[in-house]
Formats: sequence, C-alpha cells, structure tokens
Amino acid sequence: MITLLILTAVILTALAFEFINGFHDSANAIATIVSTKVLTPRQAVLFGATLEFAGALTGTHVAKTIGSGIVNAEMVTLTVIFCALSAAVLWNLLTWWLGLPSSSSHALIGGLLGAAVVKAGVGSIHVLTFLNKVIVPMFASPVLGFCTGFLLMLFLIRILYKANPQKVNKKFRRLQLVSAGLMALSHGSNDAQKTMGIITLALIAGGVLHTKNGFEIPIYVILICAITMAAGTMNGGWKIIKTMGHKIIKLKPIHGFAAETSAAGIILSASHMGIPLSTTHVISTAIMGVGSTLNANAVKWRIVGNIIIAWVLTIPACMLLSAGIYYTICHLAASL
Repeated sequence: MITLLILTAVILTALAFEFINGFHDSANAIATIVSTKVLTPRQAVLFGATLEFAGALTGTHVAKTIGSGIVNAEMVTLTVIFCALSAAVLWNLLTWWLGLPSSSSHALIGGLLGAAVVKAGVGSIHVLTFLNKVIVPMFASPVLGFCTGFLLMLFLIRILYKANPQKVNKKFRRLQLVSAGLMALSHGSNDAQKTMGIITLALIAGGVLHTKNGFEIPIYVILICAITMAAGTMNGGWKIIKTMGHKIIKLKPIHGFAAETSAAGIILSASHMGIPLSTTHVISTAIMGVGSTLNANAVKWRIVGNIIIAWVLTIPACMLLSAGIYYTICHLAASL
C-alpha cells in the first residue's frame, strides 16, 4: 500500500514536471512566431500544443536513454526518482520566475544523478553514456545551433539580397508557420520523451513493470505524457517567450525561419539517435547565430551571458538540490 502511494506521488510529480516543461519551454517553439507577429499569442500556443503532441508520439529513443541509459535502473528507487523530479521542478520554477531559458532536460538529468549518487554511489552512473549523450551534446549543441543559424541566414541573405524587402517579409511570414511547426514537433519529440522514461523507470521501481523484455515504454505512458506536454504549452511561459523573442535580438520573419529551421533539424536528428538534447540551448544559440549575421551589436550579449550562466549551473545545481532532498527525506525517515 505504501509503495503504491509513493508510486502515485512520483507519477503525479513527473506529470507536474512535464506540464511545467511544456509552459517553461513553450518559448522554444513559439517565441519567434509571436515576436514576429505571424500569429497572435493565443493562436501560437494552440498551434504549438498540437504539434508538441504529435511530436511526442514519434518515438521512444530518448525515453530509453533517460530511463535506462544514464543510471542503473536496478539501483534506482521511487525515492530517488521523486527527489530527481522535485529538484527539476524547483529549478524550472526558479528559472521561469527569473525569465531564464534554462534546460529542463539537464535539470532532470542533474536531479537523477544527484539522488542516485547519494543512494548507490558513483557506480550507479553509466559514465560512458552520460558523457556521450549528455556532456558532449551539452557543449556541442550550442556551437552547432549557432553555426547552423549563422550559415543558413548568410545563405538566405545571399540569395535574396536583391529581392523586395516587403515581398520577402510577406513570404517568410508564411514560411515561418512551417519552421515553427517543425520546431514544436521537434521539441515534443525530444522533451516529452524524457518524462516517459522517468515514469517507466518509476513503474519498474514500483514493481508494476519488469525489464525481462527490455526497457519498453507502455503506450499509455506515451499518450499521457504527450497530452500533459501539450497542456503545458497551451499555458505558455510568457516571461521566457519575451526573453527568447525580444531581448536577444529583434526578430523579423526571415530570422525566425532561419533560427527555427536550424534548431528543428538538429533536435529531430538528436531525437532519432536517442540523445536527450537541450532544445533550449539549440534554439537560443540558433537565434544568436542568426542575429550575428546582422552585426555583433544586434545580439544583446548581457542577456546572453545570463542565459549561459543558467546553462552552466543547471546540472550541478540540480544534483546538489536533489541530493539534499534525498538526504533530508532519509534523515526524517530514520528519525521517525
């Protein structure tokens, strides 16, 4: 009975994380189409939520990495998972309140690592997978996002430099619906899967599922995570949308198209390879890359500096937060 209550609490916390992830990271998909006035905010969140839902149904490669690739599933308990989720939720709420587009993915991974290390030691971590699928992409994806956005924008400038600016603006207002749609689809394909992996891990830890046939994500977990992510997106994190869409650079439709297309291509590729990428890192740096084609002063580097600080701090901060929560719970349990 107690195990069932704990499992229920863990699943509810996981869904709360998924919902917060949706509104915290909704800026990734819809900030540019709002800032360039291609769609109204209400239209944008409905558009984004629909494609976030569709993206969440496109595969489970990332879910398997989160659920079984980073820490040893046999060493993970429901308490570890609860602490990881609690740390990620608290970090997301803090960065949302500050208006900083930090990584929900890294918050969850940091939380999982912190509690798992306190529970079972460093041996509970699959070090090679963590390095190859978290640390390397953590540093490579911002560089790739910046360079891809920069090069695509240069290409567009080169082929359209003689075109009428009003006609270009009108055409890219339409094309941006496609690029924003791809961005929402890619975000759902990567971020929604992370909670799928965590819930499946909790069901295994709670004895509801077994791994004799491998780490497989049940269809009901996929559907409930997709619905929750879409619901979170519909509630939009407007503080972060303002940072992404207005404070980094002043975007026009052609800039939004270049940034979104660049980021979506990178994220969809990562989802296919099972890499839990930070969609926030990729779209932020793609926007910076696009802005840098105008001139270095087009990007507000002070804002960028604040974002980078949040990126760097996310994993270690969530590790410490999760470890602290786990230690507190164990201390309280021992004193009762």
